[in-house]
Amino acid sequence: MLSDALPLSICLPQPPAFERLAQHLPAAWIEAALEYTGRASIRRRRLPAEQVVWLVIALALYRHHSVQQVLADLDLSLPDLPLITDSAVTQARARLGAAPLKWLFETSAAGWARQHQEHGTYRGLQLLAMDGTTLRLADSRANRDHFGAQGYAAGAVSSYPQLRAVTLCALETQLVLAARFGPYATAEMTFAKQLLPDIPERSLTIVDAGYFGAAVLVGLQSLGGERHFLIPAKATARWRLLEGDANDGLVEMAVSWQARQLNPALPATWQARVFRYALPDGRTKIFLTSLLDRQAFPARELGACYALRWRIETSYRELKQTMLGMEMTLRSQTVDGTEQEVWGAFIAYNLIRQEMAHAARAADCAPTEISFVLAFHTIQNELLWATPNMAQGRLPEMLKRIRERLVLLLKVQRPGRKFGRVVKAKPQRYPERRLRKTA
Repeated sequence: MLSDALPLSICLPQPPAFERLAQHLPAAWIEAALEYTGRASIRRRRLPAEQVVWLVIALALYRHHSVQQVLADLDLSLPDLPLITDSAVTQARARLGAAPLKWLFETSAAGWARQHQEHGTYRGLQLLAMDGTTLRLADSRANRDHFGAQGYAAGAVSSYPQLRAVTLCALETQLVLAARFGPYATAEMTFAKQLLPDIPERSLTIVDAGYFGAAVLVGLQSLGGERHFLIPAKATARWRLLEGDANDGLVEMAVSWQARQLNPALPATWQARVFRYALPDGRTKIFLTSLLDRQAFPARELGACYALRWRIETSYRELKQTMLGMEMTLRSQTVDGTEQEVWGAFIAYNLIRQEMAHAARAADCAPTEISFVLAFHTIQNELLWATPNMAQGRLPEMLKRIRERLVLLLKVQRPGRKFGRVVKAKPQRYPERRLRKTA
């Protein structure tokens, strides 16, 4: 659903049954991903590699549908060939692998981010956030051996294997710009260091206090290109004041010997700006930033920017609860299939966010004022409703109708929408036992 950014005229010819999804990603990108990773289909199959790419993305959009139902409803297989069995789908996904989906995610995310880089900025700096999450996986021996699981004090392990992921999110559109994931035992700091080269120039990346450390913060500054950070200070952090005062000043901190042992390129000391910010509830929070100019970047503005960091938490909720439908685990039983499924889910999530951004531009509002749940279900229904042989000339009409539906109730039911952070009740592992005890 990227008619503005990806004109239909540049798309390569596709079978008519593909037209419901072919509007989202240009065929040239998919073919390039398959050729780059050496996974293009050579002989004619009922489910060639191009269709398998769409299938993996569609499985994230229709999490509660079976594979056969998705194939049938979206006409993702070529006609006049033998019926596709479940084993044939499994073999087709295995032949495709995860590499083409990873390449397609990185290419599409970079292209879509460039379309919105002039929006959602703070004094010319693109606002980003970086944070981590976990996903539960299908309980197979391959997944458990590779990804591992959460351990408990008594020596027991989680019922399901899990993977750990860290993503980079654009706060204005909530597009996922980059991602790294792997075994649960891998620390978030490891993935965060791998993501540093993906952070664009002229940006302000807002991170949680868990990423406080020279490896990430100094590593980001060493890249140059006006890449800046904003982070809450840890209670154990110590520094020496160089200029200014305790409310807003320049400080110097020592790099621990452990960090320098892991990365000898780190300096012995590093500098940052420390300032205090009064929260709406009356508490005071201390922040560190690489934006040293106190006149050009007032502390009150930077404190307000940090409040936007919670949008990345919202993106995780929308991906895991809304899109994946509160399912206990992912589908795939193999390591490569799991990685393929995760990349497909990131692409599907970005497709929805991209369409929301275009709808917001048309309605002259912020993308965050549009409901993700409404956008998700609207796109689901439109894809199933559209006729298989819809002419390409009708596709812009369908896009216009989708965007009109996304903003239809915007001013009626969502006036002055706020995004206050609230603490929800902690879920109980054994609700029945708790209720019996209470009774």
